Amino acid sequence: MQNRKPLHLFQAYGVELEYMIVDKNTLNIKPIADELLKAAAGEYVDEYENGSVTWSNELVRHVIELKCTQPTADLWRLADDFATNVKQINHLLAQFDAKLMPTAAHPWMNPAQETQLWPYGNKEIYETYDRIFNCKGHGWSNLQSTHLNLPFAGDEEFASLHAAIRVLMPIMPALTASSPILEGEYTGKIDKRLDYYQLNQKQIPLITGKVIPEKAFCQADYQKLIYDPITSAIKPYDKDNILEAVWLNSRGAIARFDRGSIEIRILDIQESPLADLAILNLIIHVLKLLVEEKLSTFNEQKSWSEDALFNIFSNVIEHAEDTLIEENNYLKLLGWDKKRVKAKQIWLHLYKLVLSHYPEAIANWAPTLDTLLLRGSLGNKILQLTDGIYTQENLKLIYSELSDCLDENETFETWQTTHVS
Repeated sequence: MQNRKPLHLFQAYGVELEYMIVDKNTLNIKPIADELLKAAAGEYVDEYENGSVTWSNELVRHVIELKCTQPTADLWRLADDFATNVKQINHLLAQFDAKLMPTAAHPWMNPAQETQLWPYGNKEIYETYDRIFNCKGHGWSNLQSTHLNLPFAGDEEFASLHAAIRVLMPIMPALTASSPILEGEYTGKIDKRLDYYQLNQKQIPLITGKVIPEKAFCQADYQKLIYDPITSAIKPYDKDNILEAVWLNSRGAIARFDRGSIEIRILDIQESPLADLAILNLIIHVLKLLVEEKLSTFNEQKSWSEDALFNIFSNVIEHAEDTLIEENNYLKLLGWDKKRVKAKQIWLHLYKLVLSHYPEAIANWAPTLDTLLLRGSLGNKILQLTDGIYTQENLKLIYSELSDCLDENETFETWQTTHVS
């Protein structure tokens, strides 16, 4: 998230959406992101700027990332811009008998056999990652996520934003989990992508930490607690100094002081830009409630350790919106004064508070959020649709419909209402 003029809290946002490229008939992955970018730019490139949205490569050749070219405050317009670009990409992919498919993991890809790393541009970095961590696994080559970048200017703004993000992170996957099935089997976790995320750099545990960032509330402390230990830990594995701590840091929210932003990376991607941007809008305004101390004080928020927050987070990875949260002091942080509540109810409670405090900002998103919060996570919806049958034939039917949702920029429920008699 780069801008010449420093942005202050909640002035504008950076959003990144990752999609997999699949064969339009079989839905098997199709590693042709380089050919897609060439079809758009006229030559092999690492990224292609298409007005307000930029297309770029990722670690592997079957994933393409769409990101806003510049930070924007107009997420409603951005959702439409993303949808337009999805249409354009699908039009270009048609010549390769391919299309984009959503959700955070391909349901039957075998990464050990099918992974193809990006062979251009920053390939030296990707090759180094592969040598150290072996990127031919689900936590590396079979994952698609949504990233949200939020700005800050100076240590004071960083402290309040970082404190708010840390305490909301444990329940974010309750909204977004969309990766319950891998290699044709239910994994036992609604957000299996995040289960892999916390372990895929286990050779050097300091790189990911507890996913929830440490209690760092100024740049100097962040450098001391996070970046310096990562720099020391990677040295024995990276003799040529190819990897930098700012790239390696794999916590679920990453501070980029060079850009003046915190990037949230724990959100599974949904079935359409409309769904993703609606959820991001809700998260942004709950964070605003926290930053403005409408739910709890800054001191209360920053007192929570990463270990305590991780315990809640790990349960939410498994059960998503059905997670029972019993930590009363955590619930109080979010303005909930009762005991024992499911994550789904907490989000409904937070949504009502957002509607009360920021009615104009949330108005356009309310119909979509009403639908999504009533439904629950996309991961649980997918499981419901399988009815316990995980054959490739059955999964193909479900993920074909999800691909149609993406192309039409609709929630799954709206698409079903319109297209299924």
